[in-house]
Amino acid sequence: MVLKDFYSVTNTVEEDGLYTTTIKVNGKHEIYNGHFPSRPVTPGVVLMLLFKENAERILDRKLHLKRAENVKFAAVFDPNQCELLNLESKFEENGEFVSLKGIAKNENGIVLKINALYSVL
Repeated sequence: MVLKDFYSVTNTVEEDGLYTTTIKVNGKHEIYNGHFPSRPVTPGVVLMLLFKENAERILDRKLHLKRAENVKFAAVFDPNQCELLNLESKFEENGEFVSLKGIAKNENGIVLKINALYSVL
């Protein structure tokens, strides 16, 4: 985990190749001291990192982001309003590469959509 104590995984389920992981985000984490103190906003790059770390955990492999396409930030994620975030991930493995189609959602709807390609380290 790159950001120590930023989140904890509460559950992961798999159904027909779709992995849904629920994470609990720590709204008191130091990252929010600067982004932003009066209204915490999870940085987009951190949301993207959550997908990478989740893929590494599920696939039990170290990954390196090669390319991210169609990254759409649909809503602000404020962990003080809703600390739970669901990561829906579909993976396709092809030799040295893993492709991901992901959607991050909270109780209010979609937060992020991402298509990414990772190389296996």
